[in-house]
Amino acid sequence: MSELTHLDKDGRASMVDVGHKDTTSREAVAEGSVYMAPATLTAIRDGAVPKGDVLSSARIAGIMAAKRTPDLIPLCHPLPLTKIAIDFQIDEEESRVTITATVRCKGQTGVEMEALTAVSVAALTIYDMAKALEKTMSIGDVQLLQKRGGKSGDWARTDPTPIIGKDAA
Repeated sequence: MSELTHLDKDGRASMVDVGHKDTTSREAVAEGSVYMAPATLTAIRDGAVPKGDVLSSARIAGIMAAKRTPDLIPLCHPLPLTKIAIDFQIDEEESRVTITATVRCKGQTGVEMEALTAVSVAALTIYDMAKALEKTMSIGDVQLLQKRGGKSGDWARTDPTPIIGKDAA
């Protein structure tokens, strides 16, 4: 790409005009992780966190965040989202919760930012709800896994991303 698409001819920030693009089905999948001590992970898994059900709250927060992405990220288009799914995997070996967000719409631009925002806010919610148990949790590995639809077609991550969790140097 030879020129930035979010700048006009005078170098001012500008929302990209997608009015000429066809409305197509779009999907994006993103993930991220919250690393923590084994005792904190056990409390989250067992529903023993004093603030309540951490994963249910994080799921709702992630869904709400995807819907609010254009309010949070400058120059993002408001999109008619048709699906937002937030899933969690408890990984006891790595002592982390992995968050996966899948977002769909029928629109003129993709939903990558919505999926990434959903993962990020779900991770922040996990931290917020469990911070009384552990302040040393870390959030990492937020990344786009795949996107489907649109003029540029389908894309999927093929290169393994290094884990940047709590033990990284």
